[in-house]
Amino acid sequence: MISYETWTDNKLEVPIDQETKGAREVLRWAFEQYQDDIIYACSFGAEGIVLVDLISQVNPYAKVVFLDTGLHFTETYELIEKVKARYPYLQIDMKRPELTLQEQSELYGGNLWERDPNQCCHIRKVVPLTEALSGYKAWISGLRRDQSPTRRATEFINKDDKFQSIKICPLIHWSWKDVWRYINNHDLPYNILHDKGYPSIGCEKCTLPTQDAADLRSGRWTNLKKTECGLHLS
Repeated sequence: MISYETWTDNKLEVPIDQETKGAREVLRWAFEQYQDDIIYACSFGAEGIVLVDLISQVNPYAKVVFLDTGLHFTETYELIEKVKARYPYLQIDMKRPELTLQEQSELYGGNLWERDPNQCCHIRKVVPLTEALSGYKAWISGLRRDQSPTRRATEFINKDDKFQSIKICPLIHWSWKDVWRYINNHDLPYNILHDKGYPSIGCEKCTLPTQDAADLRSGRWTNLKKTECGLHLS
């Protein structure tokens, strides 16, 4: 088993089939290697739905964690209920921060996401994921190389110094068109906000529609010098 402690710059070579571009084989390898020591951190965006479907084919009882910040769109919560109904055996954990929104306001002031979004993301995403990954050797993420410049060097298997874990990224070779082709071909449920100009969906307070097809994440933290919530930064 490849662990954070035994990492030696591993690159996984798998057959790159036409439909999943190696994703299904990467997932098979990951669950064979880690069994109960792996969890999928899902945001339930378009990539997330693809991975939920592929993971269910490999391990119907897989563990999934959603970082429930308390600030997500109603449509996101509605989608999660649809996913639970379609994949009843998946173990979906709605992981909440230690601080409620009221407690956060009392400690840091109201609307922290407007004044210090990095701190807000740290409290409501980074810390909860750190807790959720505790005890696991590896976790699965839906990163794609063409999402942003910071993700272009992502491999199937990555040493994650932030969480001292191994991060498995099965979709690195997928394009945005590949994601939607799979969703449509398999009639998967998805967040209806995608049909309203939201290619990348995070918390409601920090996500706007975008018309820039070249930058699918441009609706996140608009007008701020921030492009990541912090989960995928060292």
